[in-house]
Amino acid sequence: MFLRSIAFCLCLMAPGLAAAQSTLLILGDSLSAGYGVATEKAWVSLLRQKLDDEGYGNWQVANASISGETTDGGLRRLPELLDNHTPAIVVIELGGNDGLRGFPPQVTRQNIARMTSLSQQAGARVLLIGMQMPPNYGPRYTQVFASIYPDIAEKQDTALVPFFLDGVYDRDGFMQADGIHPTAKGQPQLLANVWPHLMPLLDAASAQ
Repeated sequence: MFLRSIAFCLCLMAPGLAAAQSTLLILGDSLSAGYGVATEKAWVSLLRQKLDDEGYGNWQVANASISGETTDGGLRRLPELLDNHTPAIVVIELGGNDGLRGFPPQVTRQNIARMTSLSQQAGARVLLIGMQMPPNYGPRYTQVFASIYPDIAEKQDTALVPFFLDGVYDRDGFMQADGIHPTAKGQPQLLANVWPHLMPLLDAASAQ
């Protein structure tokens, strides 16, 4: 709040000194589209409030998440989104639907790697949000799938949320009846999982 007050005063005294607005683009599926919860309680809405509360009021969030989205769909949509929003940060929260549908992990890996490259080439910092498959998909598939995110993060030098549903999927009342989507009660934990990895990117981008 104090930092936002300073920025407001600077704007009044000398508009050229005020921080330019930056965009954070979220490319995700139903987990980021807020499936089954009120919009204002979804983690992306909570993120918007968090940015204001923590002094990042010059950031706007463009949520391009669609329920049912796959990495194929995200890759097709991303170039236009980059052109339209010119984001400073891109959060990629995709792959869960690929896994649930049994897509070959190599295809998912290639798509996420390509989305990461396109975002970086557009001048954006990237945060990958990792997902894991339930154990009933078999140890080989679940292990190969889980390795996609840390491998890409290391090779392409991106930030990483190791597992988006950490502290959510196994807690009473935090998951909807379908066992896939978090309830409103679980949304703050989703944000808590993302924030420590996102904040350094916000600081680095703001310092440019």
